[in-house]
Amino acid sequence: MSRVVSVKVVYAKWCPHCNPLTLEAMKKASSELGAKLELYDIDNPEQVKVADRLVKEFGEWSEDYVIPQVFFEYDDGRVEHVLTGQRAGVSATRQKIEELLSSEKYAKLKSAVHG
Repeated sequence: MSRVVSVKVVYAKWCPHCNPLTLEAMKKASSELGAKLELYDIDNPEQVKVADRLVKEFGEWSEDYVIPQVFFEYDDGRVEHVLTGQRAGVSATRQKIEELLSSEKYAKLKSAVHG
């Protein structure tokens, strides 16, 4: 199984779905996966270019796309979109994060790191 080499988060500091909810969860995830955490703030002129490219290429794109969006990059170069914030509210985003982190797939990715 491929290993996750980076966890990429497209976010904004002012967004309650992003900060602290998704940022804290993905800090923990990157640590558990032995992966680098890459943060792309959509309010930063340099970072938004990378954020937009990630979302356009791999995520759920629209002109006013929903944040946060989270991507796993694997050691084979593949990038996978794994999470988008939920318009239904912060509790719905929290549930999606919990589903991701308790999924069988995530458990396998963790075990690939920790044997």
